[in-house]
Amino acid sequence: MKQPHIQCTKDDISKMVILPGDPARVDRVAKHLDEYEEIAYNREFKTIKGKYKGIDVTVTSTGIGGASACIALEELVACGAEYFIRIGSLGAYQEEIKIGDLIIAEGAVREDGASKMYIGENYPAVANSEVLEVLKKKAKELEYAHYTGLVRSHDSFYIDNEDDVVRYWNKKGLLGADMETATVMTLGRLRNVKVGSILNNVVVYESDVRDGINDYVDNGKMAEEGERREIILALEALCELSKK
Repeated sequence: MKQPHIQCTKDDISKMVILPGDPARVDRVAKHLDEYEEIAYNREFKTIKGKYKGIDVTVTSTGIGGASACIALEELVACGAEYFIRIGSLGAYQEEIKIGDLIIAEGAVREDGASKMYIGENYPAVANSEVLEVLKKKAKELEYAHYTGLVRSHDSFYIDNEDDVVRYWNKKGLLGADMETATVMTLGRLRNVKVGSILNNVVVYESDVRDGINDYVDNGKMAEEGERREIILALEALCELSKK
């Protein structure tokens, strides 16, 4: 049966899946594959299927935010996917994190709305330990600048007290914020699939969010390199996981 939003069937989807937010990032992942074909493109959900070093890999974009991310994850799980690695962007909450540095998320503060539709906020959003360990191992082998720790997932960049929120979580040691990690980690646990998240820093701490995102959209070289690295890290991790 074809899934209503991603417009894919079980025959279209691999066990190993990469989840970018931006549909355009799907095309940039494709450049690193040995071969690929476009399967479907509906709304924000663009899906390709290809091979990387002999393993089958699916790449599906989730759009912006937890609501669309959980739609993608639910439908991919229904098609037989088992391992998921989110590759996204992040705004840093710590001064030492530079543009293009990678964050491997151990878990996420659940300030998104989508995951709370499934289960109360006292249920933790944490990475699958198997995926997390492989991501850390591969990042070290590749010699990519990276940090491992907790992030925050939220639903809006433009709340009135954004600066206060950022400073609060800075003091609590969080590494940064995105909009999807908490959702996919929470739902992954509930659906018994294995989820990890790699985030490319595109906004330095205490800089303007709009300026940082505009720099990223304008292909800032450091952010662009960070994206390339998170793509390679995700692919190499999936190769390692496929051997287990």
